[in-house]
Amino acid sequence: MVTNAELVERWIGIFNNRDFAACADIAADDYVEHAIGPFGRTAPDRVNGPAHLRETAEWLLAQFPDIHMTLDAVVSDGDLAVARITSSGTNLGPIGPIPATGRRFESQQGHWFRVADGKLTEHWAVRDDLATMLQLGVVATPGPPSGQGTNR
Repeated sequence: MVTNAELVERWIGIFNNRDFAACADIAADDYVEHAIGPFGRTAPDRVNGPAHLRETAEWLLAQFPDIHMTLDAVVSDGDLAVARITSSGTNLGPIGPIPATGRRFESQQGHWFRVADGKLTEHWAVRDDLATMLQLGVVATPGPPSGQGTNR
């Protein structure tokens, strides 16, 4: 039987290796997605796991064709697996309404998964989207209004 940590490693392989066949192997048909995508307002909730995972990977790879996720740490306890991940890539496709920037990013993420019967059944994500958007130049770094310096 596959371990929870191995499932997380295979999940990362979907993105790093474009291993779309793994979607059906590692995600349950009845899957709950709690993660909200950038510029999203709500999480998808209950979805078909393999189809959702593939759609998510294709969507992300269209924006960042060279995306790479590094598994920095994984902890498993009972039916939960938690992964700390560093993602990096170059923005070569539109991010929603925003045109491609051609810039690189590197940011940290935390992904939580619930596992049942050897498959991922639930997912939560905590991503540093602000750091990503700042690096891509999508969001301006806050500062004093133009023409005003800081007095310290």
